[in-house]
Amino acid sequence: METNPVWGVLLSWLGGLAGASFYVPFRKVRGWSWETYWLVFGAFSMIVVPWLFAAIFTHDLTSVLHEARSSTLLLTYGFGVLFGVGSLTFGLTLRYLGMSLGMALAMGNCAVFGTLVPPIFHGQFGQLLARRSGIVTLVGVTVCILGIVLAGAAGVSKENELTDELKQASIKEFNLKLGVALGIFSGVMSACFAFGLEAGNSISALTMMHGTGNVWQGLLVMALVLLGSYTTNSVWCLRLGMRNRTYGEYLQGPQDDKGTSVPADTGQGGLSVFNYVFCAVAGCIWYLQFFFYSMGTSQLGKYAFSGWTLLMASIIIFSTLWGIAVKEWQGVSARTTALVTLTLFTLVGSTVIVGYGNYLGSH
Repeated sequence: METNPVWGVLLSWLGGLAGASFYVPFRKVRGWSWETYWLVFGAFSMIVVPWLFAAIFTHDLTSVLHEARSSTLLLTYGFGVLFGVGSLTFGLTLRYLGMSLGMALAMGNCAVFGTLVPPIFHGQFGQLLARRSGIVTLVGVTVCILGIVLAGAAGVSKENELTDELKQASIKEFNLKLGVALGIFSGVMSACFAFGLEAGNSISALTMMHGTGNVWQGLLVMALVLLGSYTTNSVWCLRLGMRNRTYGEYLQGPQDDKGTSVPADTGQGGLSVFNYVFCAVAGCIWYLQFFFYSMGTSQLGKYAFSGWTLLMASIIIFSTLWGIAVKEWQGVSARTTALVTLTLFTLVGSTVIVGYGNYLGSH
């Protein structure tokens, strides 16, 4: 099976750009509680788009599902349920820490667990240390971890420098302690996405036997994992909607801070259709990170596990750039700015090293 590590790295970067950008449309949602827009977002990102792409790009989807072992389907779905816990707390992490620090913390933990656990579980870690290409790839993973530490240091430095007014000017509900706790937990649980793809390897092989191209082999497995994820997300969001009595928001238009409906001629949109559009756009962008990740991993050959590092590192890079663009780092000292800059260079370097390790492995 022919692979191309350069394409693998570039596709992973595209996935990272999508993963770092999906939260931006939420800034345009008006009058909806978190549980309302997250449930609508999840319907598009975890159900509609994944199964639509799987139906378009894979062959004999229903036949493959019938032929796959029930135990494999259940295990893949189960990891998706656990990943759903991670995606739930990930949304809360961004809510309390913002895009820059929230992405760095959650994605950093996710990168470490999602990258290293699969080869360790399959007993392949020793083989990596026996090859130059494997060592180079692991060095890249280590550099990525260093970049994550630097990102965390930049966040702590920012926390110590800014006043509460400045923090909340860009992040209305900024809460460092709660956000850090959620970010760590989210990162560990989100790594279950990578485990779910590992569990569904036989399904990927089966879909290729039915004529699906190598680059699309992971789409059906992703759809199964995300189906499990939406199960968790929908249960939690519906529970919150009942508890907070926000279930009526699905039919409401934008509201101001006093709960008064905003008329359509204010330029903020009428009815709730605009909120649905923004949530749908966010969902499509969110899915694209895994779409490109799946394509990129198919090009990385025997070190495909490192694709998770490439995705997480590039998400942190682009989310940091987004954080700068929306002024989350405005007003920080030269020291904190230097830490942010060093973080970006370190993470970019880690993706280059991982890509070079995969190149050596493919030759």
